Amino acid sequence: MRILIADKFSERGLELLRGLGHDVTYEPGCGADQLPTALARSRFDVLVVRSTIVSEAAFAAGAALSLVIRAGAGVNNIDLEAASRRGVFVSNCPGKNAIAVAELAFGLIVALDRRIGEASHELQSGRWNKKKYGKGQGLYGRRLGLVGYGAIARELATRARAFGMQVAVYSRSVDREHADAHKVQVCETLDELLRTSEIVSVHVPYRESTRHLIGARELALLPDGALLIHTARGGVVDDRALAEAVAAGRIRAGLDVFEDEPADGEAPFDSPLCKLVGVYATPHIGASTGQAEEAIAAETVRIVREFAERGAVPNVVNLDTRHEGHFTLVVRHLDQVGVLASILASLRKHQLNVQNMSNVVFKGAQGAASATIVVENEPSAELLDDLRSHEAVLGVDLRSI
Repeated sequence: MRILIADKFSERGLELLRGLGHDVTYEPGCGADQLPTALARSRFDVLVVRSTIVSEAAFAAGAALSLVIRAGAGVNNIDLEAASRRGVFVSNCPGKNAIAVAELAFGLIVALDRRIGEASHELQSGRWNKKKYGKGQGLYGRRLGLVGYGAIARELATRARAFGMQVAVYSRSVDREHADAHKVQVCETLDELLRTSEIVSVHVPYRESTRHLIGARELALLPDGALLIHTARGGVVDDRALAEAVAAGRIRAGLDVFEDEPADGEAPFDSPLCKLVGVYATPHIGASTGQAEEAIAAETVRIVREFAERGAVPNVVNLDTRHEGHFTLVVRHLDQVGVLASILASLRKHQLNVQNMSNVVFKGAQGAASATIVVENEPSAELLDDLRSHEAVLGVDLRSI
């Protein structure tokens, strides 16, 4: 397969992909504007990106694309609708950068509590001010509230407990068994979490339902002096409302993501938030450690291998789960050319659409096979008779899901 990697990628990962026999083009400086041209230049089967935006224009230019891999977790930089219209799989690498992001989030917590950045800046400016900066509150016994309870939040919880902090969580789909086992309190509402947490860290993906999940009303619920940590995705927090809350002196914030952050690795960035006293900020570097890079590269190689060898796509994010089938046909048949085509032709004749399908072959010189076909509507008796009448069909079973 021909693979285009349009962002920075591990050298080890490049070696492994080429070792599998793939033709790999590495263009880490390829930005969103250049990507359509790069895709049009050659018939690439697979595209790998990190932060580079994959737009409608990119998909239109990449006519041969079958798979786009986000070498990271969030996929809001990829036009999923454009991919789905063209039958292009989109996959990601969830959890592989969780430790890296959790480390940065906890670093921001410690830095804010002890005001490390400001104290360091004054020392660099030639001023010793132990009186001003020797007043950190400390973290032991304080309550950390986690908005979301995925891989990153769990890693952050582990580090917080090691510092003797209390941990609470609000999530729409929290794993209560995991939370109980790790002494994490579950809040029933987001408001409850915000009102009762001295430090809040945000760990939910960006989508329309989470846009401005933390806005002016939510920020007003935080106790005076609270810290807000945001290392998820720009847009989950209302940056303008946060700037107003910080400027008012009520809260402080540690940020790695912004609503209007540039897509490129280097660019001008004039954010009012970054200029406020009480804000520590980094340029979306949460997942950017050598360890995370290697873990993500290994997962990317695994996805490519599975796709190339079996046609399977691990971690696919753009399949439509709203139209799940309700009936399963199990058709045992002789392993001969054209049998599956005849079975599918019968389904077509009876206007029955396939939702999912797999076929396995049994051992033996005179091999038989079994096709499992998931369909949305109940097959008619006429269709079942039609299938059973085929000379190469050994048996047909119908099961409801």
